Amino acid sequence: MARERFLGRRGGAMPRMAMKSTTISSLVASGELLVQWHAHYRAVRCLALYDFLLISGSEDGSIKVWDLLTMLDEQSRLEAKTQHIYSFNQHALPVTDVACCHGAIAVSSSEDHTCKIWSLSEGRMLRSISFPAITDSVALDPRSHIFYAGGRDGKIYVTAMGIDVTSPSSDDSTIIGALDDHSKAVTSLASSTDGLILISGSEDGNVRVWDTRTQQVIRKFKHSQGPVTNVLLVTPKRVNLPPLQSLRKVCSANGGSESRAVIVPQPENDVQIFGNFSSDFLERCLDALQPGSSSRLFESGASALYGAPKQQGVEWRSKYLELQDLFVREVLDQMPSPKNT
Repeated sequence: MARERFLGRRGGAMPRMAMKSTTISSLVASGELLVQWHAHYRAVRCLALYDFLLISGSEDGSIKVWDLLTMLDEQSRLEAKTQHIYSFNQHALPVTDVACCHGAIAVSSSEDHTCKIWSLSEGRMLRSISFPAITDSVALDPRSHIFYAGGRDGKIYVTAMGIDVTSPSSDDSTIIGALDDHSKAVTSLASSTDGLILISGSEDGNVRVWDTRTQQVIRKFKHSQGPVTNVLLVTPKRVNLPPLQSLRKVCSANGGSESRAVIVPQPENDVQIFGNFSSDFLERCLDALQPGSSSRLFESGASALYGAPKQQGVEWRSKYLELQDLFVREVLDQMPSPKNT
């Protein structure tokens, strides 16, 4: 099992940073603002990425799914009937967290005491699960079809997805256990890539490291200065990021722009990590949007990079969605029924 580290943030901030109801996309290498758009009526509570999709959850109770390739291309945004791909409004109260897993499935938590499972390929709710307490955080186990939900009662609920693809259902019988070692709300959860380790942070100022096989605490940490608002697992490897510019204009809080200095990393200390097709493709598309290039992403960007006309790009996307849908159905067919859990 690869060694991983976790980082805990302390007091003074929301468990998931609340922003104005505007989603912003920027280029990390330079800090340059690429695009911003009005996403929700109230503050954005949480964000999650799945392939080319951005999922946002808001205090207005809605969840929206955005196609980054469309949002990054001005002409595509203008031609689209709606900027978002899907809008889910089944939560009755603010959304507190959202997480994505294989098979284009997303899980969201809310102050309405439910976690809901969504199909990102079909654009519909697959299941709604009720909990005895408000859930503020969710984490997915990559090994199996379960997820963890952090409750305000201090418990971490182990929940089987048990998705019923015939009709949405509401059944708390799929809560198969609970990890109980926090005295206050569990504000954040993070799972290791192999699913054997779960990290939890709480308003009681404690961080717990759990062995998911035995469901026992194997490490305890205490933040004396306030509640833990977020935890993050970080691998020891460093990603080889694109070169940084010495001075760039960045967007400031008052809506203007100002120049700030950045530190250029030492290339000899970086470890090259080869990305998958999706991340490499998106990176090339971002390069195509830099000054001096055309705003037509699919014509001058993606299509030119791969030597394919726009129509062929549309066909590739259609085939991709078909394969994704087939994969989702295979995953769902293999999931155990809740009654057999």
